[in-house]
Amino acid sequence: MSQRNESQTAWSGRHVSVAVRGNWEYATRNTDKPAVAIVAVTDDQRVILVEQYRPPVDRKVLELPAGLTGDIPGEENESLVEAARRELLEETGYIAHRWSELVMGCTSPGLTDELIALFLAQDLEKVGPGGGVENEAIEIHLVPLDGLLEWLVERALHIDLKTLAGLYAAERKLKNE
Repeated sequence: MSQRNESQTAWSGRHVSVAVRGNWEYATRNTDKPAVAIVAVTDDQRVILVEQYRPPVDRKVLELPAGLTGDIPGEENESLVEAARRELLEETGYIAHRWSELVMGCTSPGLTDELIALFLAQDLEKVGPGGGVENEAIEIHLVPLDGLLEWLVERALHIDLKTLAGLYAAERKLKNE
């Protein structure tokens, strides 16, 4: 087994830093908490997706409702499911009465150490407008689960690949219920 090299911080920002380990540079989260993403499925089998402008790719991206855990001052110790509940409400205006953690994994292990926990949210209730907070201009889409991949491809926008992973995990869980 090889010995791990210690990483050095080359630059640090509000949410991420750039670390160097050996000859490898990578982005690292400034917290040890994973991010969360939510596959929210309505009673009539529609999935709630969000569309928003993402500066790193300079275009709108279709994705699952998602966000950081423990990034709000005073709420640094929130649980993953609490963060998922908060993000679902902020971005979509929905609350879920039933939650299941689907899987946790690396987002892009060659570029970042970020982990993400994917949740299935069911028994949804619309209680607010959604659309995000502050400068987020989130558009909400309710798309039938049947035919969702075709709908995503027809939109011809960038698709966040964690969305496809989350949908796959959710469909497998829903089939086994």
